[in-house]
Amino acid sequence: MEETTVTVESVREVGPDTVAITLEAPEGFDALPGHFVLLTAAPDGEEITRHYTLSSPSVTDSFEITVGIDPDGDLSPWLADLEGGETVEIEGPMGAITYERDEDVVAVAGGPGIGPAVSVAEAATEAGHDAAVVYRDDEPAHVDRLERLEDAGVTVTVLEEEADEELADAIESHVEDGQLYVFGFESFVTSVTDAIADAGGDPEEAAVENFG
Repeated sequence: MEETTVTVESVREVGPDTVAITLEAPEGFDALPGHFVLLTAAPDGEEITRHYTLSSPSVTDSFEITVGIDPDGDLSPWLADLEGGETVEIEGPMGAITYERDEDVVAVAGGPGIGPAVSVAEAATEAGHDAAVVYRDDEPAHVDRLERLEDAGVTVTVLEEEADEELADAIESHVEDGQLYVFGFESFVTSVTDAIADAGGDPEEAAVENFG
């Protein structure tokens, strides 16, 4: 889909320095968990474009993205201050890392990767499949959604940032429990794919979105 203007429906805090932004879905916007959009805005008159992966398990009249706020960033603080009725430009959906609601899943997230991870886990449970979430962050976001997933029978493991051994143990315990989805920055993704290999799994079979 070509770049189009969409309206912000709401912005809500979902964790320390983290907001969830609900955007109007343009006509024909057919996205799956794991898809991302290119979002463009001009906070200071100069256009800035960033990738944001959807954090809603499905798209109806709207969809959600989760934004980690960097106080020194050139776009995220501006996005966090948006109000309902304002507009941004998006292009998409894009990406090959998607969940088709057809199998059990293990969603592994670092930092802002929790947005797409919870969307994949929610979509799986809604479709009647098993799910597990492994999440590493010192200041967790989307805690309410994680708690609802636990209530639905999903195994949720939340780890501190430096818990490398515990992360490897969690990967080992879930490596054969479903299709692995990994969302996070490069150092986290490397730790997870190494742990998958050490646990006897195949990192090449994991669906990995590296945020750079």
